Amino acid sequence: MQLRHLLIVGALVFMSCNDRSKSKEKAADVPANSVSATTDTSFPMELIEFETLSQNPVFEGTGKNTWDQKIRERGYILKEGDTYHMWYTGFQPGGSPLALGYATSPDGIAWTRYADNPVFDKSWTEDMMVLKVGATYHMFAEGKDDVAHRLSSKDGIQWEDHGTLDIRTSNGTPLSDGPYGTPTVWRENNTWYLFYERNDLGIWLATSKNLDVWTNVQDDPVIAMGPETYDQYGLAVNQIVKHKGWYYAYYHGTAFADWSKWSTNIAASKDLVHWQKYAQNPIMEENRSSGILVPEGEQFRLYTMHDKVEVHMPKSTSVK
Repeated sequence: MQLRHLLIVGALVFMSCNDRSKSKEKAADVPANSVSATTDTSFPMELIEFETLSQNPVFEGTGKNTWDQKIRERGYILKEGDTYHMWYTGFQPGGSPLALGYATSPDGIAWTRYADNPVFDKSWTEDMMVLKVGATYHMFAEGKDDVAHRLSSKDGIQWEDHGTLDIRTSNGTPLSDGPYGTPTVWRENNTWYLFYERNDLGIWLATSKNLDVWTNVQDDPVIAMGPETYDQYGLAVNQIVKHKGWYYAYYHGTAFADWSKWSTNIAASKDLVHWQKYAQNPIMEENRSSGILVPEGEQFRLYTMHDKVEVHMPKSTSVK
């Protein structure tokens, strides 16, 4: 992604300026409960205060001559009943194809790889997230050239690829050529909400009723880089959660022009369109990124997953 980063910056800036008038027209459709970037928002401590376990990392590449010698990008963890389920991208250095792995755990700390890994290797699949709706697991992932695609499964192991996501601008025309990756999906009231980045230079939002066509809510990013230092050179959403009437976006950002280090950050919204960043971001530094929140009773764990999986346990449930 880094080589394309410098090439696409100018094009994206031009596109954003060209679409600004369209975005202002679209803003009239925003629900009345939307919040501006200056609204005072409560960020509960259970979502932002964590302590890192000493036994980390709890999962990483094998370091041996296996298909998953190393892991990379965002993986994803879902807890169902007493079992933690994790999907991850594995590869061997030197240009080997990326493939999808699966592992389970009874406690979210000690993990067992699935015996017949990789569970999917028919197409490029990385930087994925998983959402279960009814009896179906929906996976949204980056494919080749960082273009998003969707897969589905009934058991979380056997996956069917449904192809590249068809994303349109707010007036229905196809997106311009280029990457649209780190797809993150939220579903509510029979509407699918897709957050995606374009070369990590901003976060856009598109919606769909049928998973076939996705239409931008506005043609400007709903979360932009900066002016804060920690995300001034790039950002991408990893997960959306809803808690106490608010939506929270866990996203990674970088303060470095060469993308050498990333952090985990959080923003809040009432309508999924207007977001306020937490004033004390980042909540995780030291290159701990791709943050995924997992419920643990009334509290939460935070996992960071690039390029090793670390778990961070809750400190408190009081509100800050």
